Amino acid sequence: MAKPGIKKAVTTANTALTDYRIPVWRFALVLGFFVLLVVIVAGRMGHLHLVKQSFLVAQGEQRMVREESIPALRGDIKDRNGEPLAVSSPVKSLWLNPKVFDAANATTLAATLGISQKRLSRRLNRNRHQGFMYVKRHLPPEEADKALDLKLSGLYSETEYRRFYPASEVTAHVVGMTNIDGKGQEGLELAYDEWLQGSPGQQRVVKDLRGNVIKQLNVSAIAESGSDLTLTLDLRLQYLAYRELKAVVHAHKANWGSAVLMDARNGDILALVNRPSYNPNNRSTLNAKEMRNRALTDMIEPGSTLKAFTVAASLKEGKHQADSVVNTSPGFMRIRQKTIRDHRDYGRLDLTGIIRKSSNIGVTKLAHEMGADYLWNLLHSAKLGQATALGFPGEAVGYLPYPQKLDKLGLATLSYGYGLSVTPLQLAQAYTAFANSGCVQEARLIMNDTQTRCEQIMPASVAHDMSKMLETVTQKGGTGTRAKVEGYRVGGKTGTSHKVGKDGYQDSEYTAIFAGIAPISDPRFVLVVVIDQPQGQEYYGGEVAAPVFGRIMEEALRTLKIDPDQSQDFHVAEVNNSDFVAPHSRSLSSPLTQANRVNKMNKANNRVTQL
Repeated sequence: MAKPGIKKAVTTANTALTDYRIPVWRFALVLGFFVLLVVIVAGRMGHLHLVKQSFLVAQGEQRMVREESIPALRGDIKDRNGEPLAVSSPVKSLWLNPKVFDAANATTLAATLGISQKRLSRRLNRNRHQGFMYVKRHLPPEEADKALDLKLSGLYSETEYRRFYPASEVTAHVVGMTNIDGKGQEGLELAYDEWLQGSPGQQRVVKDLRGNVIKQLNVSAIAESGSDLTLTLDLRLQYLAYRELKAVVHAHKANWGSAVLMDARNGDILALVNRPSYNPNNRSTLNAKEMRNRALTDMIEPGSTLKAFTVAASLKEGKHQADSVVNTSPGFMRIRQKTIRDHRDYGRLDLTGIIRKSSNIGVTKLAHEMGADYLWNLLHSAKLGQATALGFPGEAVGYLPYPQKLDKLGLATLSYGYGLSVTPLQLAQAYTAFANSGCVQEARLIMNDTQTRCEQIMPASVAHDMSKMLETVTQKGGTGTRAKVEGYRVGGKTGTSHKVGKDGYQDSEYTAIFAGIAPISDPRFVLVVVIDQPQGQEYYGGEVAAPVFGRIMEEALRTLKIDPDQSQDFHVAEVNNSDFVAPHSRSLSSPLTQANRVNKMNKANNRVTQL
C-alpha cells in the first residue's frame, strides 16, 4: 500500500492542475503576434521579390559576377620558309589578395617560387589595403602548380601568353620584342603590333569571396587570335651572316657591324644582322645600345663604295665611255687648300681602272667634268639619303646635299663618298641597280603577293658595264681581292671612310665597308658589310669588310643552290702605273670539280648547324 504522505501529495497536485485555467485573451495575444510576424515576413519577401528584385540582382552580381577578359593568342612571326621567329606560349601568372593572404605564409611561398622573401614581405606590407598584387608572372604551368598546391588562402593564378624568340639574338633587331603584357616594344613587333595582337574575348563568371571562379555564365565575345607575319628573311642565311659578322667584330674589336643581303630581283631582304645584339628572351640584361638596328638606324659615309655611282653617272650622261682614259697623275690635286690624294700615282686609267684602283683623283675629275646636277640626280634616283619603304621604327633618313650647295670641293668629296650619310640598308638597296639591269628595287621585309616598285635609274648597258668593272675589284690588282668566292664570279667596291669627331674627321677612326653583287654572270644578290671602328693594323674595307662579304656570299650562293659559273671567263682589266692596256679575258687555272662542290655544300650546312 502507498504511504499516506505520498498519496496526499498526489491528490494536492491534481487538484491544483484542475483549478488552473489559461486566460483566452493571453492565448489570442500570443497567437496574434505570431500571425502578424508571419504576415510581415511574407510581405517583406513579396516586396523584395516583386519590387526590389532588379536592384537586389544587380547588387548580387556586383559582388559575385565578374566580367573577365579572355586573352588572345598573338600571331606568329615566321621566315620565308615557315621557320618560327616569334611564337606565343600559354603560361600562368600568380597573384594574391593581400587582404586575405596570411603574411606568415610569405616565407613558404617565396621558397617555392625561388624569389626573395624579404622583397615579397615588403610588397605585401605596401599593398596590404589592396585586393590584387602580382607575385610572379609568366611561369611555366608546372612551376605555378607547385605554388598552387600549397593551398594558401588568397593565392590565385591566371592564364596568359608569353612571347618566345627561337632564334634569339640572331633575329632580335628585325623581329624586336614585346613587353610583359604582350605589347610590341621594338622592331616588327612594334611596327605590326595591331596586326599581330588580335582581339581579346569577354566572359561573365561567378566568383566567391576569395576570388575563385564558381561558374561561367556566358561568353560575350570570343577571343580572336592575331594574324601571322611572314618575313622575307631566310633563317639559314640569317644565321650564316650573323656568325660571320660576330666573328669579325670580335676579331677586330670593332665598335659595331652590320650586314644586309638582298635579292635584287624582288627586293627581298634575305638577311639583316647587327652586332652587338641582345637576347629578347632575357630582359634582365637588356642594354639600349645593343638594341639598335644599326643597319637601319645608324648612318655612315659610304666612302669609296659611292665611286661606282660617280662612274655610272658619267656613263649614263654620255660624258665618258667605258674605255675613256683619265690622267690621274701625279696622284694628288689641291682644291681650296684641301689636298685630295690617291694611294699612289696610278697615271692614266680607264674607267675600269678607276674603279679597280679606287682612284679619288679619277672620280673627282669625272665629277667636275659632268657637274653636280648629273651626279646628284643619279644618287637621288638611287634613293640614297631617303628612308626606305619598310616603315621600320626609328629608321634613319640619311642626308644627301642639294647640288646648289656643292662647291668644287664639296662635289669632289661627294664623288668619293664623303659629305652624305646613308644607312647600310640604303646602300644595299642602291646597289640593286647594278645587279638588276639599272633598276633600283625597293627593299621589303614582309612577304606578300604585291611586287615592290622598281625604278629604272640607268640604262641596262651602263649597269652591265658597271658590273664588269666591279668584278675587277675582286680580281688580282683590285682593292677587294679578299671578297673573292671560289667558283663564282663576284664583284663589288671597297670603302674606307674616316669617322667624324667633335674636331672633324678623325685620323685614327675608320668605317670599313664593302658593297657587292653576285654572281656577275647572272646578277641576283647584293650584300653590304659595314664594320665600324676596327682596331689594329687592318682597317681598310678591303682588309676587314671584304673577307666577310666573301664568306657570307659563298655560303649564301651554295645554300640557295646557285649553280657555279661554268665558263670561268672572268673579264679583268690590267692597268700598269702609266699606260692603259685594253681589257682582256683569262681563265682560272683550277675549276671546281663536282666533288669539291659537294664538299663545299656540306661544309656550309655544317656551319649553319654549329651556330
